Amino acid sequence: MYDALDRWVDQHFDEEVRFLQALVQVPTDTPPGNNAPHAERTAQLLSEFGWTAERHAVPEAEVRDYGLQSLTNLIVRRKLGDGGRTVALNAHGDVVPPGEGWTHAPYGGEIEDGKLYGRAAAVSKSDFATYSFALRALESLLAEPNAPALHGAVELHFTYDEEFGGELGPGWLLRQGLTKPDLLMAAGFSYEVVTAHNGCLQMEVTVHGQMAHAAIPHTGIDALQGAVTILQALYAQNTLYQGITSQVPGIKHPYLNVGRIEGGTNTNVVPGKVVFKLDRRMIPEENATEVEADIRRVITEAAATFPGIRVEIKRLLLAHSLKPLPGNAPLVQALQKHGVAIFGEPIPTSGTPLYTDVRLYCAQGIPAVIYGAGPRTVFESNAKRADEHLVLEDLRKATKVVARTLLDLLS
Repeated sequence: MYDALDRWVDQHFDEEVRFLQALVQVPTDTPPGNNAPHAERTAQLLSEFGWTAERHAVPEAEVRDYGLQSLTNLIVRRKLGDGGRTVALNAHGDVVPPGEGWTHAPYGGEIEDGKLYGRAAAVSKSDFATYSFALRALESLLAEPNAPALHGAVELHFTYDEEFGGELGPGWLLRQGLTKPDLLMAAGFSYEVVTAHNGCLQMEVTVHGQMAHAAIPHTGIDALQGAVTILQALYAQNTLYQGITSQVPGIKHPYLNVGRIEGGTNTNVVPGKVVFKLDRRMIPEENATEVEADIRRVITEAAATFPGIRVEIKRLLLAHSLKPLPGNAPLVQALQKHGVAIFGEPIPTSGTPLYTDVRLYCAQGIPAVIYGAGPRTVFESNAKRADEHLVLEDLRKATKVVARTLLDLLS
């Protein structure tokens, strides 16, 4: 039966590529996060397979309070036999804006030298295609004369809030009681099965000083100099973090990044207010509550050394790390077995320094892993950088691996 799945994927691969191109060609920049149109386009494409995609629109007030514009999550439910497990496959359609430096149109879906280019080509509209066509391949077996006896169901979860933390994506679907699968596979790359990932704390720090004319700076309090004092203290932590080592393969140590700074009114004005946003990645061994308390301590103590400034600290996101649940073994074993068969090399388990929506499923007791179409590293894919792309052979092979895995899990 594995050969039949492989043949179906090969026979329909051009269609799979066109499906991915169509998804890449609908922008989902987040921010601003106007992602309902992409969900609608996806639902239309899925209807061409004879599937009904449930449209679960998050209420407008919740979406806007969250800082987005529109958000509709999709669920496709396919019952393949009585009893058995429900296996869910989750990929996210929201992406960071493309930025500058592209040599291919960010939303063109152009193909060159066996690679498909575009924002989200790799992370993670690619796995809208991987998972959809793996499920179609599995369903094709049911029409065969010697069809296998399958037990259970497959759900596709296509969500639109990974970039903001997932609480209005999978988190919202789970809180609403719209799904409770037995196992979950989420968007990833082809050469490893990820079973653990970092957590993430994001914070906004506002430093208040007192504006003044640059000709008489002593009459003001320079919020930027105060912010620099705080930033130096925060960056000093990165040196300390290098001494905290994770035992999870693929994850090294905690780190901190300040990704955005804004403030001041003009070059001839002492800045009275500066705002910066920081991102603190937490290894699985760390306690998130303790990490946040320590960051607040560092900021407060540094601010106290610069007379006159006042500091506000706001938590933007607290995404807990992912630790493997014992029940993930069937997923891991099947993916590794078929990964070796299709890719011709061992597919190890590992952790990743990213944080993902998968943690939200595991928090509900749902064993999960991360696996999909893509290269060995995020860097190779150019995810979140110019010229993001997917090697199409990785898409073909990953689709076969996922289809075979679903067959094992539902047989």
